[in-house]
Amino acid sequence: MDTRLVWGHTALQLAIDISADGPVGVRSLSTAPAQGPIRATQPMVELLTAGAGRARVSSRFSETTIGRRMVYAGSEQSRDGAWRELRVDLRDEQTGLATRTLFRSAEGVSAVQVRTRVVNQGPEPVLLLGVTSFAAGLPGHPVADLDLLRGDSEWLGEGRWTRRPLRDRITPDLALPLHGQDGRGRFAVVSQGCWSTGTHLPTGGIVDRHAGDAWLWQVEHNGAWRWEIGERVDGAYLALLGPTDIDHQWNQRLLPGESFTTVPVSVAVSSDGLDGAVAALTGHRRALARPHRDRATLPVVFNDYMNTLMGDPTTAKLLPLVDAAGDAGAEVFCIDAGWYDNDSTWWDSVGEWQPSQTRFPRGIEEVLAHIRDRGMLPGLWLEPEVIGVRSPLADKLPPEAFLQRGGVRLVEHDRYHLDLRHPAAVAHLDEVVDRLVEQLGVGYFKLDYNIDPGAGTDLDTGSVGAGLLKHNRAHLAWLDRLHERHPGLILENCASGGMRADYALLSRMQLQSTSDQQDYRKYPPIAVAAPLSVLPEQSASWAYPQPDMSDEDIAYTMCTGILGRLYLSGRLDGMSAGQMRSVRDAVEAHQAVRADLARAVPVWPLGLPGWSDAWLSLALHGPDVTYLGVWRREGASETTALSLPHLRGRQITVDVLYPRHLPAWTSTWAESRGHLTLTSTSSDPYGARIFRVAASPPGL
Repeated sequence: MDTRLVWGHTALQLAIDISADGPVGVRSLSTAPAQGPIRATQPMVELLTAGAGRARVSSRFSETTIGRRMVYAGSEQSRDGAWRELRVDLRDEQTGLATRTLFRSAEGVSAVQVRTRVVNQGPEPVLLLGVTSFAAGLPGHPVADLDLLRGDSEWLGEGRWTRRPLRDRITPDLALPLHGQDGRGRFAVVSQGCWSTGTHLPTGGIVDRHAGDAWLWQVEHNGAWRWEIGERVDGAYLALLGPTDIDHQWNQRLLPGESFTTVPVSVAVSSDGLDGAVAALTGHRRALARPHRDRATLPVVFNDYMNTLMGDPTTAKLLPLVDAAGDAGAEVFCIDAGWYDNDSTWWDSVGEWQPSQTRFPRGIEEVLAHIRDRGMLPGLWLEPEVIGVRSPLADKLPPEAFLQRGGVRLVEHDRYHLDLRHPAAVAHLDEVVDRLVEQLGVGYFKLDYNIDPGAGTDLDTGSVGAGLLKHNRAHLAWLDRLHERHPGLILENCASGGMRADYALLSRMQLQSTSDQQDYRKYPPIAVAAPLSVLPEQSASWAYPQPDMSDEDIAYTMCTGILGRLYLSGRLDGMSAGQMRSVRDAVEAHQAVRADLARAVPVWPLGLPGWSDAWLSLALHGPDVTYLGVWRREGASETTALSLPHLRGRQITVDVLYPRHLPAWTSTWAESRGHLTLTSTSSDPYGARIFRVAASPPGL
């Protein structure tokens, strides 16, 4: 007899089919109760083992032999504060493998976090080759109606999004019903190593162009992951996973009684298209983020690196820069790379993290004290997970404290990589952070990560990928303990910019560096796209004005940072009074915006940004106000039309928030269509403006 398990709250409904002659599967995940006779055929848990494999040969994580055999073994519902929780137990009678899938959803948010625990309750060892954190079909949504959203990324070019129909060279129409079989292919997006967002983003989405339904997902892991979409006879399916054997040299041997838990993933849903799903995932990310006072204050950070000191700080260079940053309104001053450097070749000698005596003749304490005297919180750059090959620490720490392959320490770009499974590696990091916080009074760390160890380590583990996964989880545990010891410490997440911007880390860190891009003209598409994968209040995009810039160029780079965490740099100490006034105006504009950042929802009035688009726009809106950023680049026409459907049918007032001292752009509002037309008459090839758009209440 078929039954259905239904769970959720006012904003989310999950329906799971429990069938006597078919797999246990997610029938629907939506904002409303499931309708119609459609039954789930995609197994809820796909479990690949060496002894069972797939039911039909393929390279997809759909229709695994054990996944098809799993039967329902019970469920339990509970609450944990604002979170609703559902545990669903399945069992495979042949192997004795049992799974428990945990669904967690914050009340009022149409999104859910999912992970699965596998326990070997059988008499024989089992070798796992892959386990889905979440798997579901999309029945009732024709593949021909679906668009796939995906984000590619690389150093200096983060978050390049595309939206394409699934039928457009992704899942061709193979006449599967005629053959009576599911397809064998899939579209898989895979990340290797520890740069979890270095090539592709763990965030993706599906939008039904006709029905308006949308799903967005993210894999929340600081290491290797995979998401895939493909076609079954009854429609598309989605599978989200951490490391696998086929992609990441991962396998896990489970002896009787042993267990393995997958990495967490999250799925947001909406019946209001992409904008609705983005709003849901944004709210879900806020629920995931660790409580911290920084989330309420969002201080402006000045960092001395980008296009400024570039890793060459000294007392003489820093003191005037500290004064200028304080005059501009910065609230944190972070000394970036080089503060530990006594010579000019520090890259391969880092690891002890002792302040330089040559750069700071009277000690770094003099500079840190001056930062505090100017009313700012002192910060330092730190790359804790690496030891340079010439560092004294390389021989002081035991060999087992480093990632290894075949008994040889892994070397990448003249650095060894610590293995945080080892207590000596953890003790070293604890000593460094505690010393800098307790002795020097550092309250902010920029935690950078500029190498990638590849597949992992084979030391004391059954597989290279399993070793890396355990190291990744040890890294997260270290961050948790760090916050417990120093609860007020602010942590910035950086990995050569945005190469590790996942929500395993961002649920634990307060802000994210979005890029290392040094060309202010190329940065806007990165900043505009960032809120699709990172919360606006965590998204730190560089604003690095320079004395040799025109007034429009200074405003252009400052606008890039205003609608997020303003991340300020630049030679402010060499600017004229007028230029400094422009920078100060931008800081004050951001400070006027930031109170609403943690409640705002992003939308893209010109669509998702293309890397070479001539016009770019990002809007952050709440119930009463919309903050609108617009960038005009070389070759653009004078006029652009922005779509603001959330304001359709309402009267609006458009005010320039920044810059007010430059020629105004004109605007016209088509109330019935929700279109705002902007015109720039400036002769400068680059220009940008931040607007505050206030709207009358609906119906007035």
